[in-house]
Amino acid sequence: MKSKIIFICAVFFGCTESRNIYPVSGVVKDINVGDNIVIVDHDSIRNFMMPMVMPFNVIRKSEISDFYIGDSIKFELVVGDTFSYAQNFIYLGKTEKTQTTRKTLDQDNYDIKKMGETISNVTFLNLDSSIVELSDSDGRYRFISFLFSRCPMPTLCPALVIKNEYLAKNLESVDFIMISFDYLHDTPNVLDDFYGSTLSEYKNWDVWSSYNNMNSIYMLTKQVGCEFWGIEDSNIGHNLRSILIGPNRDLIGSWEGNKWEARIIKDEIKTLLKSSS
Repeated sequence: MKSKIIFICAVFFGCTESRNIYPVSGVVKDINVGDNIVIVDHDSIRNFMMPMVMPFNVIRKSEISDFYIGDSIKFELVVGDTFSYAQNFIYLGKTEKTQTTRKTLDQDNYDIKKMGETISNVTFLNLDSSIVELSDSDGRYRFISFLFSRCPMPTLCPALVIKNEYLAKNLESVDFIMISFDYLHDTPNVLDDFYGSTLSEYKNWDVWSSYNNMNSIYMLTKQVGCEFWGIEDSNIGHNLRSILIGPNRDLIGSWEGNKWEARIIKDEIKTLLKSSS
């Protein structure tokens, strides 16, 4: 497993790294010109990815500045071992495509927790297919992230795994838990095939499966501000959120997105542990 993401180096400075280019078509769901990101509900990408709602990096703001939500577009996705970005956008027209799965998710009644409030006890499966409750690790600090095994974008879930490995190696007093929100596909056996050999080197790092525990994953993600949708439709979309909870499951830290640096978060966690002890 590579130790860092080199997106900036590879894209802007031409570092040597193998890359593949895939044609993509889809519908614009959101645009963040400031961060050079466009979120697209895309069709199946042949030989690479099932349909998903996913953020794509772009190099030049001008490539997405004229698009609007609902635009139908096509573009090229450039993917290397540790980076990805979209280029050569073409506007195709408007679409009426909607996403009912996300609307259903947004209507549930789980309230987001504020700092200091207690995260509910939830139940999942560990890699041995044994039932595990969040309360089983009460008494320890826990850093929790969310992902799913079929995410192929190197700057999203795979990058999150790399960051968790760095943190687990440097913060042995904290338990690191990655939970898959793909409650249909990511069984303990599937997750063990993906992550088991890496996790075996660490006593403080684990992966949990939400298979057959849909209510628990909905409850936990809603309480901490993580969103996912499209599991039933095999058209998965999600944001990224990592949290730190205390010995009593009190929420004491939260980090959104995928651009945070593990080295900086390590220092922030150390500060939070000191202030909450």
